Amino acid sequence: MADEFDLIVIGAGPGGYVAAIRAAQLGLKTACVEKRGTLGGTCLNVGCIPSKALLHASELYEETAGGHLKKWGIGLGKVSLDLDAMLKAKDESVAGLTKGVEGLFKKNKVEWVKGSAQFKDKQTIAVSTNEGGKRELKAKNIIIATGSDIASLPNITLDGDRIIGSTEALSLPSVPKHLLVIGGGYIGLELGSVWRRLGSEVTVIEYMDRILPGMDQELAKAFERIIKKQGVTIRTGMKVTGVEALKTKAKVTVEPAKGGESEQIDADVVLVSVGRKPHTDSLDLKKAGLETDERGRIDINDDFSTHVPGIWAIGDVVKGPMLAHKAEDEGLACAENIAGLTGIVNHDVIPSVMYTMPEVASVGKSEEDLKAADIAYSVGKFPFMANSRAKTNGDTEGFVKILADKETDRVLGVHIIGSMAGTLIAEAALAMEFGASSEDIALTCHAHPTHSEAVKEAALAVHQRAIHM
Repeated sequence: MADEFDLIVIGAGPGGYVAAIRAAQLGLKTACVEKRGTLGGTCLNVGCIPSKALLHASELYEETAGGHLKKWGIGLGKVSLDLDAMLKAKDESVAGLTKGVEGLFKKNKVEWVKGSAQFKDKQTIAVSTNEGGKRELKAKNIIIATGSDIASLPNITLDGDRIIGSTEALSLPSVPKHLLVIGGGYIGLELGSVWRRLGSEVTVIEYMDRILPGMDQELAKAFERIIKKQGVTIRTGMKVTGVEALKTKAKVTVEPAKGGESEQIDADVVLVSVGRKPHTDSLDLKKAGLETDERGRIDINDDFSTHVPGIWAIGDVVKGPMLAHKAEDEGLACAENIAGLTGIVNHDVIPSVMYTMPEVASVGKSEEDLKAADIAYSVGKFPFMANSRAKTNGDTEGFVKILADKETDRVLGVHIIGSMAGTLIAEAALAMEFGASSEDIALTCHAHPTHSEAVKEAALAVHQRAIHM
């Protein structure tokens, strides 16, 4: 006999666990099915959180080992790398946060059902428990929040040793002499920068004619110049035609994407970072009356409902960028819709951040988007080289760029390269959420001296009023 709930959430990543907690807060008897031994999904366990721990640790290592502190009068002896200790600290960060989510489940009386879920019908879930048993759960409402898996290329097989995905790149047993990254997107560039700082020679192979193909082109080009200056080799417009894992190395065969002679590159480790794919294959969706599109995504309405009454979907399994914070907001909104409230997510204002050094962040439309839509716009730019706090800190790479509607001055997009870009983009997102004009930002008092003054100055620059440039 099935155990009955008001809501079953399948998946305990950022979207799923947030939806489950919010639903429980709203008085719904809620179960969350998660097969992983810890909560938090890919993000907390093998994605956002551990990668940020390594990014931070590797930045500290480079700061000390690279002699960058000498100009501040800080002298150090010989600096050594204890990779095992670094990885342990990363794992401790992950454990603390996943335990925190488990505590929130207990506090809010969300039942964690440990196992793998499949639909039996549109209201019933069959769970194969991690202990080897079987259990049935029934609810009038079910949220699919199963996230995504690592994608690969048809001619490449990941072996977890020489040819790896992002999960293995978080726990390499030693620093590879040469790391080759296939894919010039966020994940590959972040992880590539980690191992470059720790001593690897890093080569990035990108099929498109530039890295970060989905980002504002000026921003992407500027960052490419910066990361090349840091020592990363970037090869764009190149196609990987084969990867062969040998005992002590991997052989990678590449050729120009537009055609031409092939060449071979030897690497100690090959990181395949060509995106992610929705995790929907194992759910037996047809028994619930659901289909997926050619990319494995579930079609939804604006309120996150599917065409099957009572079944909802959020996060990486639906359209839109595969970002943890998008999934969180969708989880909140979906739970509120199920409870009879009005949950809305403004998908035009979803910030994205790449946590390299410097960071790269965007929200809203790029120049290419606006040109394609034939929208007249104004541009305001301000470099951190002219920002007093950044200049004082010796932290002057990058700029803030604001795009505003030519007629109304409403902010349409903001793009930032800088050490604090991921934090500064929140101001831009808030402004856009409230329909602010560039003048609204320009006339808002910003504390001095702060990096955020660069946002104000970029807003002033939209109308050629920047003061410190």
